[in-house]
Amino acid sequence: MEETETRRIEEEVRKAVEQAKELQDSAASFLSRASGDEQSLRQRAAALDTTVRRLRSSIGSQLAHKLLDPKIADKLEEELQRAKCVITDGDASSFLPSKPQVRFLRMFLGPVDVRALKKDIQLKVKEEYNSYRDRTALLFLFFPAALLILRSWLWDGCLSAFPVQLYEGWLLFLYTGLALRENILRVNGSDIRPWWIYHHYCAMLMALVSLTWEIKGQPNCAQNQRVVQLFLQWAMMQGIAMLLQNRYQRQRLYTRIALGKAKRMDVVWGESAGVDGQLWLLCPLLFIMQGFEAYVGLLLLKTALVGMVSEWQVIVCGVLLVLMAVGNFVNTVQTLMAKLRFKAKMKRSKSKQELN
Repeated sequence: MEETETRRIEEEVRKAVEQAKELQDSAASFLSRASGDEQSLRQRAAALDTTVRRLRSSIGSQLAHKLLDPKIADKLEEELQRAKCVITDGDASSFLPSKPQVRFLRMFLGPVDVRALKKDIQLKVKEEYNSYRDRTALLFLFFPAALLILRSWLWDGCLSAFPVQLYEGWLLFLYTGLALRENILRVNGSDIRPWWIYHHYCAMLMALVSLTWEIKGQPNCAQNQRVVQLFLQWAMMQGIAMLLQNRYQRQRLYTRIALGKAKRMDVVWGESAGVDGQLWLLCPLLFIMQGFEAYVGLLLLKTALVGMVSEWQVIVCGVLLVLMAVGNFVNTVQTLMAKLRFKAKMKRSKSKQELN
């Protein structure tokens, strides 16, 4: 009886080994065929992407030399944009040439390919980024407000150094997380402008430097902490602006995606994608916030130049705040100019249709 049971188990083990070998052979054959098909699709996708770029260049060149009717050029450009969106938003996007991985990602993650091959995974990365922005916008507003309230009610008008440094450490974590996510999104086909990633690099550096900056208290607490208080007030304005961007602009972005004028991997960045009523509310706030940011930076530089504060961190943080304010202002103006040109183009097209 025992010998029969032993032979049965040996026979099952032999069959299992044979099935494992057969499965391995089948998988290797399938992967070999799939690799050949994948290479063919990659070549076709690369060729089509090159063709679209060449056609756009040709349209621009002929338009510049007045060899092409502007109305026809606009129509052809719109059709090419829709074709581009079909390529980049569909499954074919997995076979497009990948963007080179930036040094920032390699520094944190190593030589790891972060490009997702499936579109649903790419969209999950985008949705996670949006969720991260939503969560951090609330915290961006809550943390400085809590510090200022505690300063008035509990700390007798003088900020405690440890909670402020905790906040600065959280800022370093926040901006590092945003920069990582945005670089991964760009690798996966998003349209985030490089400036906003560079902006977060500057913010990371500023948060890191501010962690080494001693928060002085009494005596002359009001004078010593004046710049810190202004920075916290600016951070509250930044939190409000982030909430407005996340709440209103994303709705407009979804509309542009539905019209084929934006890709599903595009995200709300900076001051993009707002409708007229939202722009009247958001843009003045953004310009005020950028001016306030530059004012805080110049105030830091002034305190260092007149000798009121001698720490090197003051100069570095002041320069970074002014640099970020100027960069944000330039990108905001560029975005508004692009929107105005687009609206003028739409009005011309509408008027021509009515005349016809």
